[in-house]
Amino acid sequence: MSARVLVVDDVEANVRLLEAKLTIEYFDVLTCNDGASAIELAGAEQPDIILLDVMMPGMDGFETCRRLKADATTRHIPVVLVTALDGREDRIRGLDAGADDFITKPLDDVILFARVRSLIRLKQVTDELREREASGQRLGVDASGGGRLRASGARILVVDDNPRQLEKIAVELAKEHRPLIEADAEKGLAAASGPIDLMIVNTMAQGFDGLRLIAQARSNASTRKLPILAIVDQGDRPRLVKALELGANDVLSKPVDAEELAARVRTQIRRKRYADVLKERLDYSLEMAVTDALTGLHNRRYMVGQLDALMNRAKQGGEPVSVLVLDIDHFKAVNDGFGHDAGDEVLREFSVRLATNVRAIDLPCRMGGEEFVVVMPGAELDAAHRIADRIRRDVGSTPFPVMDGAEHLNITISIGVATSHGGDDTPAALLKRADEGVYEAKAGGRNQVVARAA
Repeated sequence: MSARVLVVDDVEANVRLLEAKLTIEYFDVLTCNDGASAIELAGAEQPDIILLDVMMPGMDGFETCRRLKADATTRHIPVVLVTALDGREDRIRGLDAGADDFITKPLDDVILFARVRSLIRLKQVTDELREREASGQRLGVDASGGGRLRASGARILVVDDNPRQLEKIAVELAKEHRPLIEADAEKGLAAASGPIDLMIVNTMAQGFDGLRLIAQARSNASTRKLPILAIVDQGDRPRLVKALELGANDVLSKPVDAEELAARVRTQIRRKRYADVLKERLDYSLEMAVTDALTGLHNRRYMVGQLDALMNRAKQGGEPVSVLVLDIDHFKAVNDGFGHDAGDEVLREFSVRLATNVRAIDLPCRMGGEEFVVVMPGAELDAAHRIADRIRRDVGSTPFPVMDGAEHLNITISIGVATSHGGDDTPAALLKRADEGVYEAKAGGRNQVVARAA
């Protein structure tokens, strides 16, 4: 796995040593010697990970990390603090500053590369979500929002068969989160499929294989993306590396330090919630790409895709497909007489009445302006005609309130109906027949339904 790594250290020898080690492993390496340059370079070059020395003159690594994580353009980049300091207070301070990990000098190459590759894998997932979000924004979809992400109030599953350690962890987690305790690996894996924000696994458990549990969680579709914090004995280097290779997001040394546990948990929760926000924005972008913003109905793009698929199925002997083309009569007079805001109110109210009068499997869509289409899978011409007339009667029977209820307008619609049974029929031809029905209804005095056979 290759990636772009930014190395930040004020000691040139340290920079060259790390650069050489990373280059041998086929990483693309960027370097600088102070915090201000690191912030500027990270924003401009967008590296995949930053290895940041703590003890630097001027702006130290803690402050540099804090600023990187406060900037929306760089907060998604994993930061590993690299330092000769080995005190718990420094580790906790680094994690609280937003660091994703904390490695002490002299560096163990195996552990270093295991941690780097683990964090890069996580960033690649985040990058994919960010790219899709950016694509939605380029289409004009505004999915912004979210603000600062909370790192408390999470549901955390702890899988551990050590009663004393389990109690210590549960007490600490309960200060900020909602811990769920499980001593059995099989039950723990089942519980992880629920609404869990983080799973903590004791890889040193006596009653089950913690590493296997991590592997099972990563191979299970429902838990594949669940953050995992692995508890590993401080001196068990092979187990630590294996936990990271199997997909653990972070490791916590045993004996468990309560404050370090809290800091690492906050980091994981904050990262997960950032990913959740990106997923929600992506879902919103996808929805808006096929939804009419004014009415909430499906748009032309969605209608065309669905109609193509249904008619292809009809050509292969499947059920018939009917369409209704609906046009609001004298809609221009509404806009001219009462303004476009009133026109929008009419369109929204019409959309509600349309959606409530079609079948559950039907697809009501707005084509644009005052023209609407309903795609009706499996509907014969007579059934489609009956539903169209029901819509027409509902629209014409009750006036439409506009201008916050100050005015009530009598609205009618003209509807054309057409049905396809496959053969050589095309979506364009089907819609054209229904559209001809609309013109015939308008020519006949409006407020009518006209069906056009193939």
